[in-house]
Amino acid sequence: MTSDKPNSENANPENIDLAKSQYEAGKAAFERGLYRQSVERLQEATKLVSRATALGGEIQMWLVTAYQASGQDQEAIALCEALGKHPDLKTRQQSRNVLYILKAPKLETRPEWLTQIPDLTALEGSTDSSKGRAGGTSPRTPTRPRPQPEAEPVDLSKVNTQDNGFVWVALGAIALVLAALFGFGIFS
Repeated sequence: MTSDKPNSENANPENIDLAKSQYEAGKAAFERGLYRQSVERLQEATKLVSRATALGGEIQMWLVTAYQASGQDQEAIALCEALGKHPDLKTRQQSRNVLYILKAPKLETRPEWLTQIPDLTALEGSTDSSKGRAGGTSPRTPTRPRPQPEAEPVDLSKVNTQDNGFVWVALGAIALVLAALFGFGIFS
């Protein structure tokens, strides 16, 4: 096991920059679903920075999550237990919360509780035969919105512009309501 104390190799600013770069690459791989690659990048990052620092703790917490996502549950639990003694309070608290979740009993699910997502790869024209997956290798181009038909100009000479009296009825109703409110003393 490596020492938690920073040494001259770990304190090197170049190593810290490289560790941050590996850390970001590990997070990006995780977010893309590349869990094994994420584990590799995060392990490299932990080698380059002192494990006892806040950054070291943050990287290790991401490593716990990557371990769990890649099916390495025992490694995730072991690292999470070790982080329970980390010098950084935030890392300790976070590791205890995650450890509680990792050790929780797995719930059994029944098939009727789940929604099956249909396999669309069998549809004609939806697969790339070289890759065997939907969509092929080319990125999907966004669909262009259909142009809206332009509204035809209205000939105002054909529009009925005679007063139908509605405005006067509405103003009269408003005046009656205001008079009633003054009568009840609400505005006084």
